[in-house]
Amino acid sequence: MATLTWLGHACWLIQTGEHSILLDPYLDSSPAASCKAADIRADYVLVSHGHYDHCLEAAAVANSNNATLIANFEIATWFETKHGVKNTIAMNLGGSVATKFGRVTMTIAWHSSILPDGSYGGAPAGFILQLNEGKRIYFACDTAFFSDMRLIAEPKLDLAVLPIGDLYTMGIDDSLAATKLLQPKFVAPSHYNTWPPIAQDAQAWAQRVSQETSAQPRVLQPGESFSL
Repeated sequence: MATLTWLGHACWLIQTGEHSILLDPYLDSSPAASCKAADIRADYVLVSHGHYDHCLEAAAVANSNNATLIANFEIATWFETKHGVKNTIAMNLGGSVATKFGRVTMTIAWHSSILPDGSYGGAPAGFILQLNEGKRIYFACDTAFFSDMRLIAEPKLDLAVLPIGDLYTMGIDDSLAATKLLQPKFVAPSHYNTWPPIAQDAQAWAQRVSQETSAQPRVLQPGESFSL
């Protein structure tokens, strides 16, 4: 069984077997976070792109837990040289890597990427996690809707996590179009309600998911979990 906890904004904690994976850590200064970086225990830290609201606590969590940070080449190198992160896996779009919890594939994301100090952040990405226990999870991360999401639908997705905040990413309408292409068993919203410009009614989104797609919506409050 895999358990996913939404920590607020676009930050997720995935617990599978004996392993914990933290995605896009933005905690200590996030107005939506349900915990602080010091509260996190993780074996892996995944960073989708360089924007501060997706990586601000990545070094703190990686260094305090001796965790492995997985990101694109530019971001992984930046955390090595600027923040002394010792364990990194640098990859790029389309690549996959075996881990102790399963397999990570880096997918395309239509967005931008620059690191907190202004350094180039490489290509933004999403992630597919193929867990040892058989579950397949897609984190679209920060992205526009793109038609090649239909290629991610096979083999079957147990869960898709999609941004719905609009303005900086796709909004509700495009997330529904993405859900129709991806055809996951479950779909969860992310990257919304942190600040007024990305405020959304997640319950209204969930109602539309139920009415217009075959997926089952899962709307969490920061700090809440659900299991696959």
